Amino acid sequence: MTRPTKLAAAALALLAALCLPLGLDHQGYAIRVATLVFLFGAMAQSWNVVGGLANQMSLGHAAFFGIGAYTSTLLLIHAGLSPWLGMLAGGVLGGLAAALISLPTMRLSGHYFALATLAFGEVMRVVANSWAGLTGGPVGLSVPFAPDSLALFNFKSTVPHYYIALAALCLVTAIFVWIRNSALGYRLRAVRENVDAAEVVGVDTARTKLVAAVISGVLMAMTGTLYAQLNFFFDPDTVFGAAPISIRVALIAIVGGVGTAIGPIVGALVIIPLEEAANLFLSSQVAGLSGFAYGLILIAVILVQPHGLAAIGRRFQRKSKGAS
Repeated sequence: MTRPTKLAAAALALLAALCLPLGLDHQGYAIRVATLVFLFGAMAQSWNVVGGLANQMSLGHAAFFGIGAYTSTLLLIHAGLSPWLGMLAGGVLGGLAAALISLPTMRLSGHYFALATLAFGEVMRVVANSWAGLTGGPVGLSVPFAPDSLALFNFKSTVPHYYIALAALCLVTAIFVWIRNSALGYRLRAVRENVDAAEVVGVDTARTKLVAAVISGVLMAMTGTLYAQLNFFFDPDTVFGAAPISIRVALIAIVGGVGTAIGPIVGALVIIPLEEAANLFLSSQVAGLSGFAYGLILIAVILVQPHGLAAIGRRFQRKSKGAS
């Protein structure tokens, strides 16, 4: 597929996304699911900077996500600061947290790195549950109610959240593409292929991993604010939990196609509606049946297409070229 064709396809997809709310109930379930698709797509794209380009399989991105959610909400509650500014503050703290965890773990790889990041996320969850005076503990935090206000990031309708989540997905994807095509992206791919060979040719692998981790942490933390404002309530187990955030985000990128710009978007379009459908139609039948069915489908997808669903399009494209 040529570059103009790709740009035309992206423009058509964006136009369809912009027009989608016109045919949906602005307070309905479908518009909320679509908003979650864009939001989790942006989160998976943030993870993709480290997990895809550098092949560092982080399972602790919930730590940055939770930091962003709590930072903006606490600043709104105690200082009256707009969540837009709180989102920037959360991004800074998320980047600092990413640097903090990266410094002692950047020499690790594979399951050692995954376990180290998972432990960091779990530590943050335990701290948030224990520090009830600041975070509300297991009771959680509620975003203060306010009339419709763009400045306060507060809307009764889901539609503004839909467009904000769509904008976030476009922005994070553009950042990912820029990084992938930059000198940093080439260094990250060198690290992904062979760390020792990358160091031989002069790549500072430790610094490269650190820069990627900080960028990924900043972006992930900022999406935490979007989640908090959309849901109006969250607790430590929701925003710092490995299963609801870290593992889900990694799975979205892996199922869609890790290391590609389109992969996290495809993964979110498949996994989020699949989760919601399983919970809607199967959870009332037998306890745990929805999770079991969802897990089976994910395993089947990974076994059939281990390089992600985006690889199907690339395979079809190669066959078309061969036929012509």
